[in-house]
Amino acid sequence: MAQLYDEIGVGYSDHRRPDARFAAPIHAALGDAASVVNVGAGTGSYEPGHCKVVAIEPSTAMIRQRIAGSAPAVRATAAALPFRDGAFDAALAVLTLHHWKHRTRGLTELARVARERVVILTFDPQVTGFWLVDDYFPRILEVDRSIVPTLAEFRQALGDIEVREIPVPHDCSDGFLGAYWRRPERYLEAGVRGAISTFGRIGDVEPGLQRLRRDLRDGRWHERHGALLERDELDLGYRLLIGTPRASADRSRSTP
Repeated sequence: MAQLYDEIGVGYSDHRRPDARFAAPIHAALGDAASVVNVGAGTGSYEPGHCKVVAIEPSTAMIRQRIAGSAPAVRATAAALPFRDGAFDAALAVLTLHHWKHRTRGLTELARVARERVVILTFDPQVTGFWLVDDYFPRILEVDRSIVPTLAEFRQALGDIEVREIPVPHDCSDGFLGAYWRRPERYLEAGVRGAISTFGRIGDVEPGLQRLRRDLRDGRWHERHGALLERDELDLGYRLLIGTPRASADRSRSTP
């Protein structure tokens, strides 16, 4: 992950600006947590401002793009968090688990250092139907299913979890993979693709770009997907997971 973002992360913050419609449910899920560790923190998107935050990020390119005054960042990985058990009220991980080399260990670490809750924004690789993937870059689905944990994996690592659907607004400011579902021409921009790690994983993207460019030019994209232009938001599989670390749950059950 660090090597990937050290290569493509330059200019990342130009296209990956936090969207308030994603921030609101994330911060609500954190509740009244007074201390949060943000793992795979990147440039600091979605870090709450009302509590003490420590960021974990392995890429120096990403750390350098954190804005002045943001939470202190520790260069480390999710698989080996340098904190004692229960050091934070909550652990946060936003659109990062697909980068983790040891994702089961990373999930265990999140639960270990969190006293009250673990909050994860991810996407469900079992959700299909995104035109970008189906029509132009089918390799994305193959790659994602090999690197993105399923909901069953999350439950195995964290126990019972609450799953909330997070639809993507049509004008989303955070340029992750699904952000431009109603703005297809944006995927033709090298800067946009450079801020989406998936494009760096799938190999040669030019054939897909050529098909998209052609379909936008001759109207085929609008024939197939023009109805999307009437939608304000779309479910593309992004999910907010809220879990209670087992140690915390065990304490609650043992309290008379």
